[in-house]
Order: sequence, then structure tokens, then C-alpha cells
Amino acid sequence: MTAPRAIWQGIEPVPHQRVYFANHSSNGDFVLLWTALPSPLRRQTRPVAALDYWLTSPLRAFIGREVFNAVLIDRRPDARTQDPVAQMVAALDQGSSLILFPEGQRNSSDAPLLPFKSGLYHLAKARAGVDLVPVWIANLNRVMPKGEVIPVPLICTLTFGSPLHVEPGETKDAFLARATQALLALRAPA
Repeated sequence: MTAPRAIWQGIEPVPHQRVYFANHSSNGDFVLLWTALPSPLRRQTRPVAALDYWLTSPLRAFIGREVFNAVLIDRRPDARTQDPVAQMVAALDQGSSLILFPEGQRNSSDAPLLPFKSGLYHLAKARAGVDLVPVWIANLNRVMPKGEVIPVPLICTLTFGSPLHVEPGETKDAFLARATQALLALRAPA
């Protein structure tokens, strides 16, 4: 579909447990990020994905569960039977790395990022030793615009930044602002 180009700007691609958090503009984001990881990292990395999207058909359910071993999160708080942070912590405790989109949904607005949901902060607090790696995905929304079936052959760039951790005494709002800025800092100038 596209040729991903990975730029490891603030971290090396070594087999270390991580949470890769990225901007979200296409349903292909996690596949592109997962594909850009070297094979040893890819084998241990699981996407965190929307249960309500991935369980809408038998084919999607098979791909989400069996191909990508996704951590499926129910985005409907009133229908949830599991705590999303507990699900992610359990995956980390099993030795997996994760791909997470803290915006919580695809961003189809003109803003570079939607406000982050609090899950990234709570996950960082629960597993303080795990590196949180910002990843800016550039151009995928042009390769596969929403509603299109045929991709446009363009190169996508994934820029991996320096890892973050929650600082002692850092509030949720301060951490999420810092994580947002770390991700925005990886964007190429317009």
C-alpha cells in the first residue's frame, strides 16, 4: 500500500518493552507503525484497538485477534466489562510492547492532534519503567483517505522520538500536555 520510512530520531530500535504512542488519522496507522518496526520488535508488539470497530465482521475479528493479537478496548464506557488500563497493563505484564493512539479516535479535523484521553497517563503511572515512545506518522491520511478503497502510492514517514516517563509528582494534565508536545515536536515543518 505504501513505503514506510522509519526515522529513529530519539531512540534506537532495540528489543526493549515500550508503549509506542502516535497520532491517529487513518485506520491503517497501527498497521503502518507495526510494519515499520524491525521483525524482532514487531513480534512482541500488540496494537491497542477499538473493539467496536474490530468486531464488526468475522474477517475484521480474525485479523484483529489472530493476525495482530490486538488488545481490544471497548470505547463505550456504559457497555464495558473490562477496565481498558487493566487490559493494557495485563498485556505489558505478559511481556508485550503496545501501539496506542491517545486521541482515542481518528483525527479528521484540521487540528494536528485531538486532546489526549487519560489512558496514556494511567498506563504510565501503572508501569513507570516502560518507555513511552512518541511516533509521528506523516502522510498516511493522503495515502488512504477516509472512505477510499484504492491507496495512493506515496511514502509515509514515521518519526520515533525520545522516550517519556511520568515525572515524580507530575499531574495528569501536565503529563498529557508534555506527551502532546513531544509528539507534535516530531512533525515536519509545513
